[in-house]
Amino acid sequence: MQVTQLWCYPVKSMAGVRLDEARVGALGIEGDRQWGLVDLDTGLVLTARRVPELLFAEPVPGDGTMAVRLPDGTVAHDDAVLSEWLGRRVALRRPAADERGRYEIAENDDRPDGAWIEWQGPKGVWHDSNRTRLSVISEDALHDWDPRRFRANVYVAGGDERDLVGRDIAIGDVTGSVVKEIDRCVIVTRPQPGLERDKSVLVRVHAERGGNLGVGVLVTGGGTIRVGDEVAAR
Repeated sequence: MQVTQLWCYPVKSMAGVRLDEARVGALGIEGDRQWGLVDLDTGLVLTARRVPELLFAEPVPGDGTMAVRLPDGTVAHDDAVLSEWLGRRVALRRPAADERGRYEIAENDDRPDGAWIEWQGPKGVWHDSNRTRLSVISEDALHDWDPRRFRANVYVAGGDERDLVGRDIAIGDVTGSVVKEIDRCVIVTRPQPGLERDKSVLVRVHAERGGNLGVGVLVTGGGTIRVGDEVAAR
């Protein structure tokens, strides 16, 4: 397999940034999911599962800071502006080194007004999976879908990523353990700039792949990944 695309998502559930190369550490790609909007009334880190409007916003990084470009083009640095946009009290911030984010998902995607399940993610980053720091998807698995729907870090050609589960891998000089397939939720169906809502995406993922698409990797050795790097399984 060979790396064809690299993506970083600086703010949880907002637009991604496509890269030619990426530095990777224990928490994943440097800067990935390092910022998020926290609901000040619930303490939950917001995602597009609950707040699909997030997918229409873009991160605007500064020197150790982060702002957000809203759909109307406004660049917001102030939490009050972001709160007004979403109609809830929020704060844009990074997690402390020992802080675990709290997340939620609807028990039934077709009943967002029903019960929601909560859990905690890992320390020091706004990932919502305790077993994923890098996500990998093969180009063949995408069919004709836009890769932005799946918000993965690494896209590869030349094989099936499912064959890597349970194995150690090297990508460039980064090493990791592929620990799971990634189960997919309603986010893959959400509209975002240039993409319409498409419920058939999740239907097909369930029908063809048991609800999973992509694999989750825990990083065991940091380094750099570049487009064109080989993926070697051990």
